[in-house]
Amino acid sequence: MNMEARPVRTAADEAFIKAFAEVGADLPGSANVKAQRAAAFGRFEACGLPTRRVEQWKYTDLRQFLREARPLAAPPGAVERQRANDAGRAFAAIKPRRLVFVDGTFVAEQSDLTKLDDGLTITSLADALAAGDAEVVKRISDSNVSQGDIAYALNTAFMAGGVVIAVEAGKHIARPIHLVFANCAEKPASIFVRSQVSLGAGARLTLLESHEAFGAEEYHVNSAINVDLGEDAELDHVKLGSDAAAAIHVSTTGAVLAAGARLRDFALTSGGAMVRNQLFVTCNGTGAIVDLRGANLLKNRQHADTTLVLDHASPGCQSRELYKSVLDDTARAVFQGKIMVRRKAQKTDARMMSQALLLSETAETDNKPELEIFADDVQCGHGTTCGALDEKMKFYLMARGIPADEAEALLIKAFLGEVIDGISSEGVRVALSAIVDATMDARGH
Repeated sequence: MNMEARPVRTAADEAFIKAFAEVGADLPGSANVKAQRAAAFGRFEACGLPTRRVEQWKYTDLRQFLREARPLAAPPGAVERQRANDAGRAFAAIKPRRLVFVDGTFVAEQSDLTKLDDGLTITSLADALAAGDAEVVKRISDSNVSQGDIAYALNTAFMAGGVVIAVEAGKHIARPIHLVFANCAEKPASIFVRSQVSLGAGARLTLLESHEAFGAEEYHVNSAINVDLGEDAELDHVKLGSDAAAAIHVSTTGAVLAAGARLRDFALTSGGAMVRNQLFVTCNGTGAIVDLRGANLLKNRQHADTTLVLDHASPGCQSRELYKSVLDDTARAVFQGKIMVRRKAQKTDARMMSQALLLSETAETDNKPELEIFADDVQCGHGTTCGALDEKMKFYLMARGIPADEAEALLIKAFLGEVIDGISSEGVRVALSAIVDATMDARGH
């Protein structure tokens, strides 16, 4: 007799089940969207929050981190909206077009929607779903994100806040767009946001994203962005994670690249109790180029997980992945990177590297790089390193009159400089370098 083992439901599982029963029917979307929501929630209900027994979540037991599901965030009031005015200042110098979300709700009144560039359209996700936008519904259902990922399924079930950005073929949007996510509620809440970014053939866009806290410390964010790049399109995506010290944040990026398209993605994580940035990228056309980078600045008991799956499905594509972590106290960084090269993806050129700098003996890093190659004419490789500060280099700097803390800060900034220098926008590089400097100063390095 075959017996199927079903996971024991936790208090968080039960809370999400109750919430979906109460609000699922009222979430925006046509009948097709509601069917997608129900199917996605069915997958969550069958599996529950992932544990270490799920291979993709081996190093990040979400069930343990998320012991209690917070109530769904309420629409923001005047106080919460006022607090959001201070969000997103890190990129103020480059004067991006701000799209403001307060506790997951898109606030048009605080967003810059005037004088949109020719060929650029911006619509709130709620409006697009309520209007039955066929293209948005299709792109959501055709996402390359694994349907087996429970965090993404939960996002699909509850998605309401977010934005739909589309750039017509051949249009170059010079002014960056900044998605400003401000978590301002007085009480802990669960926030689900989903955005869709589509670039036509030859289009170009810089997309900035920041997550900050101005209210309760203990909140849960489940965010996702679906990206669709047409032939020869280019997207630069930079994410800044400055969540509250007790926050839990799971972020999913799914991207599909047509022939000749180029994606540059960078994430800097310095806040949150547990943060997981997961990326699912598919090179679906010949000659696509992917550059994925990231940096973690962690202390105390912070836990940051970067998990990516890069699918080379077409020939002649190139990918580079470089992730670095600076860990102090008992902080922990996780890197899981998988490069898949399919049989027809000849002439693939793929390189992946993760590096960690341990500032204490109790800090921890876990690395799991993978290559799954079915083609025979490829150049692929991966590597990982971890270690402490170079004492010889530190002594060299101190011998020239530089105090110990400043010497350590210089070495840390040099370590992180490689990933930041790969960002194409000078203004964004300067902004991120300033954040690193401020973080180092706050920690006494």
